[in-house]
Amino acid sequence: MMIRLRYSLLSAALALCCLSAQAQQTDGLQQRMTGDEFKAAGLDKLSPQELQSLDSWLSTHAKVTTRIVTETGKPVFYPGSQRRTTIYTHITGHFDGWSKEHEFTMANGQVWKTIDPDPQACRASDNTEVQIKPSLMGTWMMYVPSCYENAHVKRVR
Repeated sequence: MMIRLRYSLLSAALALCCLSAQAQQTDGLQQRMTGDEFKAAGLDKLSPQELQSLDSWLSTHAKVTTRIVTETGKPVFYPGSQRRTTIYTHITGHFDGWSKEHEFTMANGQVWKTIDPDPQACRASDNTEVQIKPSLMGTWMMYVPSCYENAHVKRVR
């Protein structure tokens, strides 16, 4: 029963994504952009025929990105069938530890948030090397060489 409910919710979410993409494709650039964006892109210099030709081309070559989301609309970064592997990256900027819900931006573009309630002070450094490893029951652990403790983390982006 629970699996059937999950598939129904997933199907509904995918349908909404497709409808949103289709709605964006039917609107022209002028309707999809603000006036400032339209002008900054230089599109105000196009003739009506050139703008129509560009809109037509975009409608047939539009990139559609489908995401898997939870019931609440949050993205799922690692669907159940995908194998989770260790991530080797660096924390961008200065690092000296963490507290609960502290967000870290990684050099690979991902953003992770600590979910441990206890703060941890670590040796201060810049662009700190980090490993994020799969843990039990779908959770993740962040390992930082300059710390004596590890942190449970959750991916935000």
